[in-house]
Amino acid sequence: MFVDEAKVILKAGHGGNGCLSFLREKYRPNGGPNGGDGGNGGDVVLVCDRNVTDLTNYKFVPHASAKNGEPGRGSNCHGANGASCFLKVPEGTVVIDETKTVIAELFEDGEKIVLLKGGNGGKGNVNFKSSVNQAPRKITLGTPGETGEFTFILKTIADIGLVGFPNAGKSSLINILTNAQQKEAPYPFTTLNPKVGVIHYPETHQTLTIADIPGLISGAHENRGLGIRFLKHIERCKMLLFLIDIAGVDGRNPIDDYRILLEELAHYDRTLLEKKRSIVANKIDLHPAEKHLAAFKKATGETVLTISCIQNMGIEALKEKLRVFCIKN
Repeated sequence: MFVDEAKVILKAGHGGNGCLSFLREKYRPNGGPNGGDGGNGGDVVLVCDRNVTDLTNYKFVPHASAKNGEPGRGSNCHGANGASCFLKVPEGTVVIDETKTVIAELFEDGEKIVLLKGGNGGKGNVNFKSSVNQAPRKITLGTPGETGEFTFILKTIADIGLVGFPNAGKSSLINILTNAQQKEAPYPFTTLNPKVGVIHYPETHQTLTIADIPGLISGAHENRGLGIRFLKHIERCKMLLFLIDIAGVDGRNPIDDYRILLEELAHYDRTLLEKKRSIVANKIDLHPAEKHLAAFKKATGETVLTISCIQNMGIEALKEKLRVFCIKN
């Protein structure tokens, strides 16, 4: 199961109470106050971890809390601070509060954010001793830790977003370009979850990341097929790569495919249409791909790069085009 959104209920630790205590020893009748302070409550801390791939843990265990601080003790003993609660989240996690306000985003491995602050420990009576009050019976209580309900949303960080109809060849392409090892099969919706692969350029020691988004279909914004909920994973991409089945193997018209893909993106977020995009026509080795290609170029006016994943045609030219664009931008 791939989980890219989860609601959580979190609580920081309460501060421990200050201690009311007086020194009681033989031969020291005027020992005075010695009540120690309470410990601070633990914080709730988010930690970005590249080894965490989704939010499954928080889907099934949505509650988490830090430890409370211990109360102060006599003999000026300070209560122990409560242990903080560290929550590991994937790179690209967005945190939204109950008002739908974005309050945190984590992008880099090892990045930490204190989401909820623990309460402060109370003061023991030793703090209130003065020249006019040698035996204070005053203490303060620890303050409560912060609490809150949040939504964690995972938005994949990748240079390139790969979109296309089911069976257009996205899994085949990403397997050729990267080490993602996507499942390949001759039926729709082979890919059920977003996957990110890395394109390596050994000669220049450069890398690019590409996100394979599960296939869109007409009416995806109405929750047909897999819907459009996975499109959040291309919001941060530098460019969009449209993969078109130019041979129309499933009986679809490539021109209609491209138009529908644009419409579905617009239904989700029109700003996606403002991103740089490139069109790749797959299955150019099949009949009647050449005829469809000419009609596609005439109808859309777009520049199209042709490839065949099966024949490994045009792959190197595509890799170089992606490298030139993404490195410059």
